[in-house]
Amino acid sequence: MKIELGEFCIRSYQMSDKLALVKYANNYKISRLLRDQFPHPYTESDAKTWLKYACKQNPETSFAIANAEEMVGAIGINFQEDVNRFSAEVGYWIGEPFWKKGIATKALKAFTQFSFNNFNLNRIFANVFEGNVASEKVLLKAGYRKEATLRKAVFKEGKFLDQYIYAVLKEEFINTDE
Repeated sequence: MKIELGEFCIRSYQMSDKLALVKYANNYKISRLLRDQFPHPYTESDAKTWLKYACKQNPETSFAIANAEEMVGAIGINFQEDVNRFSAEVGYWIGEPFWKKGIATKALKAFTQFSFNNFNLNRIFANVFEGNVASEKVLLKAGYRKEATLRKAVFKEGKFLDQYIYAVLKEEFINTDE
């Protein structure tokens, strides 16, 4: 899979992404805003394990965000189950040298459209930890709306944080880049 985003793209992972994955993912400023399952430090072993998993997904739901030289971030969805089976959680991160360039917003818009077009989804949502203002801005610019604040629902780095839920429905999503 490949979605063009100008000088960047969303594409399938490749085993050759290992060094770039470690280079950009091994950053405390990124890991502190993600779930604990995203390790820090992020080692070559972590990258190899992740890439083995991501390269074999069926259906493919995790992707690299890349420029012509290397992967610079990631985006993906996790399908929900049971009564939530028409919903998916989206997650993404961008390497620090590429922050504040609009890449995450472009990627999220395009990936949201791709997800609605290719999967039987009615709703896509994101969970954002208190303090991750940049991600909140990305979600709003991409057409998501803040639906809820779960007070002190996350325990990260020894303290409780609020968790914000942003979502978009298929019927209301309009990708303005098309």
